[in-house]
Amino acid sequence: MNAQAWLDTAHALHQRQQPFALVTVLRVTPPTSAKPGDKAVVTADGHIHGWIGGGCAQPAVVKTVRAALADGQARSIRISPAEESREQQLSDVLEFGMACHSGGTLELFIDPVLPLASLTVLGDSPVARALCDLAPRVGFAVNLVAQGALACDFAAASRVLASDEAAEVAQQLGTQAWVVVATQGRRDMQALKAALALQPRRTWLVASARKGAVLKESLMAGGEDAARVQAIVAPAGLAGMGIGPQTPEEIALAVLAAVVAAKRADVNDAVGQTNKQALGQKISHEDPAPVAGLAPAAAGTLTQASAPAPSCCGSTNTVATAALMLAAPPEAQASAVAVKKSSCCGG
Repeated sequence: MNAQAWLDTAHALHQRQQPFALVTVLRVTPPTSAKPGDKAVVTADGHIHGWIGGGCAQPAVVKTVRAALADGQARSIRISPAEESREQQLSDVLEFGMACHSGGTLELFIDPVLPLASLTVLGDSPVARALCDLAPRVGFAVNLVAQGALACDFAAASRVLASDEAAEVAQQLGTQAWVVVATQGRRDMQALKAALALQPRRTWLVASARKGAVLKESLMAGGEDAARVQAIVAPAGLAGMGIGPQTPEEIALAVLAAVVAAKRADVNDAVGQTNKQALGQKISHEDPAPVAGLAPAAAGTLTQASAPAPSCCGSTNTVATAALMLAAPPEAQASAVAVKKSSCCGG
């Protein structure tokens, strides 16, 4: 067996944007067929490319790989002999007791390698172009959608679609998590319909609040689902933030902060759910006391009570506070802004 064959597999999977985990043997207690430094690429479907030991280790590894790919968190596991199969969390190591004949012990490190998050940008405006340039620098693969767009004009985009017809965009891209509409007056309605066809978790519209409201009314009048239309965030990442973006690049930065915050909230949510399952207990939302070993609560949904306190007029919010509020639903943003006005601005 070629000890480095896993490298070719990892490269091929990465090129195809398919998730996998790199599993490394850390320590062994003989007798084992694996040795420290042995590696394998393991996919969610249970395929193991490389060498990390015999059949006894594989079920525990595959189970842990699937959990790591679900929340993106690395893990250390120990597989040791036991009279019957068991599983328990010991500090930062998940221990599996396996009734195997070999009698050896393996410690392995499981490191998930996930595809780049996808950000779909609709429009051929200066803000759309700035987003295409900035987003890859913070870990996004960008899909650019604009009628008549040329790939050579969007060199940083992973994919460029020259049609914004909703059916064609949905067929080409499938479901997308994060979508920004930055048409700025050119084919606004077509782009918004295409955005909704992608069934995104969050859609941002680069427009004023007044224009956003008019476009939303037109979408609902045209038969689009009212709940999905109302969920469109407009203005995109600007409401009440005090960042003061003026240039297309600054606006793109403010919008991108909202996208990053929303993505991070989803990751924290997944980590929290995994930790809850591992501990076999439920977290009460009314209990403010932290539970040992659990990830911080996701910041994706902010209420008037839980949102960061906005600063008074004339002062500048921190980027972290801005990012958290940008990730909040529009109603939470509006609530926080109302608090700011009433408590600081005399309004």
